[in-house]
Amino acid sequence: MKITFYGAAGGVTGTAYYCESSGARIMIDCGMFQGGRRDESRNKAAPPVNYTTLDAIVLTHAHLDHCGRLPLAVRAGYRGPIFGTPATLDLSALVLRDSLKVQTSDLDKQNRMLVRNGKSKIKPAFEEADVEGAILQMRPLPYHQAFGVAPGMEITVDEAGHILGSGSLKLTVEERSQKKSVIFSGDLGAAGMPIVRDPEPFREANMVIMESTYGDRDHKPLQETIDEAIGIIREALHTKGKILVPSFAIGRTQDLIYYFEQAFRKGGLPRFPIYIDSPMAIEASRIYANHPELFDDEMNEFIRSGEMERDKGLIRPTPTAEESKHLNDVPGPSMIIAGSGMCNAGRIRHHLRHNLWKPETSVLIVGYQAEGTLGRKLVDGNQSVNIFGERIAVRAQIHKLGGFSAHAGQTDLLKWFNVLAPDRPRVVLTHGEEKARLPLAEIIRHRYGIQPYLPQYGDSIEL
Repeated sequence: MKITFYGAAGGVTGTAYYCESSGARIMIDCGMFQGGRRDESRNKAAPPVNYTTLDAIVLTHAHLDHCGRLPLAVRAGYRGPIFGTPATLDLSALVLRDSLKVQTSDLDKQNRMLVRNGKSKIKPAFEEADVEGAILQMRPLPYHQAFGVAPGMEITVDEAGHILGSGSLKLTVEERSQKKSVIFSGDLGAAGMPIVRDPEPFREANMVIMESTYGDRDHKPLQETIDEAIGIIREALHTKGKILVPSFAIGRTQDLIYYFEQAFRKGGLPRFPIYIDSPMAIEASRIYANHPELFDDEMNEFIRSGEMERDKGLIRPTPTAEESKHLNDVPGPSMIIAGSGMCNAGRIRHHLRHNLWKPETSVLIVGYQAEGTLGRKLVDGNQSVNIFGERIAVRAQIHKLGGFSAHAGQTDLLKWFNVLAPDRPRVVLTHGEEKARLPLAEIIRHRYGIQPYLPQYGDSIEL
């Protein structure tokens, strides 16, 4: 079998792995690139494979950088099944429809400018029919059961602990009466994260393709991060400023609400208004509620306690554009949680435009910021940024809180791999910038005597 890397190779986004055997061809994930213009230019086309002969696409989870190019695959002629866990499919449908809205809005603005300059309009990379076609092709995968996805190929899904429905995949391939297996870690979560269950490592494989987003470091302990966030929020409440939280709509927003509700409950924070200014996050929370079978014990106990009902009046969804605009006139202290998590799209950009130049504003960065994104520029300390063609001074307080990450840090990555190490599989490190995966590769080489392979875009490896 040959595996070719069409994303998340030398970078973090755009995951897409093309797997070919003598009898079948499948793709693991079909994600969108996120970052600067060079990365986003790759989103004009699906990964370069023959979609008329592709047997299946299998998703590890529903984040845009893992499912966002599915409509492009359909546009390129793919008509086969798209497999994922039930929660992954529910969330992927939400992500793809939201991605279409963002593309349409951005394209409308660009085309109005082009027409005014006497230039031709840009055509969309994909359309509603491509999105709905992808959704119609979705088929559920169960956890913990070998499931045939193509001739001679079976997939088993174990919990990845990243977001609701996320999975690590074990691909078992049979050729010439021999079976071999490849594990795709997907995005691994840290142990002890709220709501979702902890990652479940597989125990044997011939090859492991493993994420390395934070392969160079550990996050600050979660409780320290929560305490730090509470301290920052208390100070912001004292100065009566707005607290802006760019947050991924799926996973991170639900985690943050859980933490803040716990802080209200235990007296760590006084109760104050929190606005969920993201239609996508609001809908994602509804999908989360529809899958309690995937919750961990702590979340189930919290639900049984009835405490969530108490804070419904404080945590306010603002689904409509009119409600979102009204937040400009809402005085502080208040918190606005809005997408996107890297500040490269969505309503957060409007809130940053209206508030970045105010010293009393606080911005909490609670997730990974890819190179080239607006969020990365804020973390890097830029004194001004460009938003909607306008230069905005950065006078707000920018706080980076890495401990909230839904990705495993170095120690948890190695803990997950340690279960597989006695089988001495070949190791491939992906989904990480070079500064992260090179140190992880060196530790694996030194500790286990295994030299990992570090692919770049378009590289192939044979099993």
